[in-house]
Amino acid sequence: MIQMPSHQMPSMADGMRIGIFNAVKALSIRAAALIFALLLTLAPALSPGGAIAAGPALDTRRISTPTAGEWPSHGRDYHEQRYSPLDRIHTGNVGQLGLAWSFDIDSARGIEATPLIIDGVMYVTGPWSVVYALDARTGQRLWRYDPQVPRDWGRMACCDVVNRGVAVYEGKVFVGTLDARLVALDAVTGELLWETRTADAERYAYTITGAPRAARGLVFIGNGGAEFGVRGYVGAYDAATGQLRWRFYTVPGNPAEGFEDDTQAEAAKTWNGEWWKYGGGGTVWDSIVYDPELDRLYIGVGNGSPWNAQLRSPGGGDNLFLSSIVALDPMTGRYLWHYQEVPGEMWDYTASQHIMLAEMNIAGRTHKVLWHAPKNGFFFIIDRENGKLLSAEPYSKVTWAKGYDLATGRPILNPDADWARSGKKVTVYPSSAGAHNWQPMAYSPRTGLVYIPEQQFPGIYQSKPLHGRFGSFNLGTDLAAKGVDNPQLMAAIVRKTLKGRLLAWDPIEQQAAWRVPRTTAGSSGLLATGGDLVFQATVDAELVAVHAADGKTLWRFPTQEAGVAPPISYELDGEQYVAVAVGRGGALGLTAPLTDAPLPATGRVLAFKLGGRHTLPPAVVEVSYGDPPSPGTRDKAMLARGEALYRDHCLRCHSAGGAANRRVPDLRRLERPRYDLFDRIVREGLIQPAGMPGFGDTLSKDDTQAIKDYLLDQAERDRAFRSQPAWLRSIKQTFYEAVATIIAWLM
Repeated sequence: MIQMPSHQMPSMADGMRIGIFNAVKALSIRAAALIFALLLTLAPALSPGGAIAAGPALDTRRISTPTAGEWPSHGRDYHEQRYSPLDRIHTGNVGQLGLAWSFDIDSARGIEATPLIIDGVMYVTGPWSVVYALDARTGQRLWRYDPQVPRDWGRMACCDVVNRGVAVYEGKVFVGTLDARLVALDAVTGELLWETRTADAERYAYTITGAPRAARGLVFIGNGGAEFGVRGYVGAYDAATGQLRWRFYTVPGNPAEGFEDDTQAEAAKTWNGEWWKYGGGGTVWDSIVYDPELDRLYIGVGNGSPWNAQLRSPGGGDNLFLSSIVALDPMTGRYLWHYQEVPGEMWDYTASQHIMLAEMNIAGRTHKVLWHAPKNGFFFIIDRENGKLLSAEPYSKVTWAKGYDLATGRPILNPDADWARSGKKVTVYPSSAGAHNWQPMAYSPRTGLVYIPEQQFPGIYQSKPLHGRFGSFNLGTDLAAKGVDNPQLMAAIVRKTLKGRLLAWDPIEQQAAWRVPRTTAGSSGLLATGGDLVFQATVDAELVAVHAADGKTLWRFPTQEAGVAPPISYELDGEQYVAVAVGRGGALGLTAPLTDAPLPATGRVLAFKLGGRHTLPPAVVEVSYGDPPSPGTRDKAMLARGEALYRDHCLRCHSAGGAANRRVPDLRRLERPRYDLFDRIVREGLIQPAGMPGFGDTLSKDDTQAIKDYLLDQAERDRAFRSQPAWLRSIKQTFYEAVATIIAWLM
């Protein structure tokens, strides 16, 4: 212990004075903090047009019955019908809609978030799980929270570094991070309140991209990672403390280690072989829905890991609970019932897509039902009291099954679609991207129609061995089978075969009411309103409003950037707004754009109102063609090896042939120094802070050289095509389009 000199020792009187001073100082600091907190709460409300910054007293009851002008939860309320009753903007005046404000997000990567609106504040997320609080009247930023996701963790994301939004509950904002944390923030200040690890991300490639849900004092979140070999589950966390309350596993673990409960033991009877060594999959990466009427939680369970069912579970088996909707007790996680949409799934047919709660009159009796239009192409009506299948009709082109047997609830499989056991190359509709993916549906009680962002294109599957490399896809099939050896023709085929449509589905008649074609697949989720409008952002960089009754386009606005995130609507000061976040990305959004048009420098949140006069700055990000050198080899076997390695490791971010969406670099058009440093970039993570991870643990120097040579060959082809006279390129392109049309028709 350090002892003070005697002449510096305080006297008793001095000690009393010091004690009183410290006490007064502490009280002053506490009083100042209280005054500051009071000013922080009142100042925005007192300022002209300011947002109310008081922490939202949002609880289960308020989300169940939100006020007409708010959007307090992911699907607006717990039914997740994405219907706003607001009708100030309607079919008669939607043409007067204009931009009210815009907010630039810090990144240009993919944006998939649903904004939430509570007490005049918008809460929205961007890439890398960053959270923003904005004044919903003006778009002014109130606070920003960056969870500091390590940029190399983007390697573990199957489908871009996206995030689909937050939950707001009891004065807190909850977000799941890409590196598998659940974070709670103060809704007023953005201050970190607590965070908890939801998965062992040190050993397994778990991610979170979905939005949490909150009810009854709990926050529910799942995870992603099935393509990398993880075991799926959903967890419930105490909203106040972050403590794990329960966890439900969607596939059973190693029998030798014992099962968590009887449900897991029963599920294990539907598996064969040593499935636990491959993870099993079944990740709950998107749809989680709380049912306030029955006090239940429904989860949509994902695909198998690996996709190849013969490798995952040799000898067959249903493989519960893959591709299932499972009902749980929200307070305990106890299993209640399940319905499996695709037993023994092998096509990446997740059941993770948007689950919607509704009521229907069937045969004179009112049923509480789930509506579900998952990847597999069938529209399901399921009794949410007992899990019984009531109806399943195809809403898109389907070749993997011929229909469903309502007596057994099982699909009538097409034996020709079983690529895993036949060993053949098989073309199947829908593809692994699905007839409908994560982009949410909407429902209008005024029309009785469910609106679905449908997409139609084939998937090609063929068995291949597993490689077991950490941090790269391990599917038991090629992610993309080798295509036509002509980039321009292949691009034309992709354009012709990737069909996107806005589909209005009649759940009573179980058939399409109308369809509106889109240029290609991948447009945004949907919003239906009391003004008989349906809003959608498109891959053509427009926000579009159509008549909810017949699909007629009534209004469109050029957003400069493709939209995949769903719009919402809210009301403040007697004015109705429509808002959407735009930014190309995600699984399909990472593919090459349809044009080389300039792009905005960032992703954006856009808000519209009647008479809005705000304008967007000009798009300034021009296309750079770089200065690629010639390939280091022209040996076809070496180039084929490079292409195979590229498909395994690079394609999911950089698209076929390296022609990415320009939010991720086009690898055919880099500057010369990038090619000179190619090995250090790819293996050592030289530009990891920019989001490019290193693959030194799985790729050798020879591997990266093979990939580089393949990309330089693609660059040479791209350069040769662009150097031709415009008239010759036009003639060739017309020919390619004609051939692609014939191929698409034959498929």
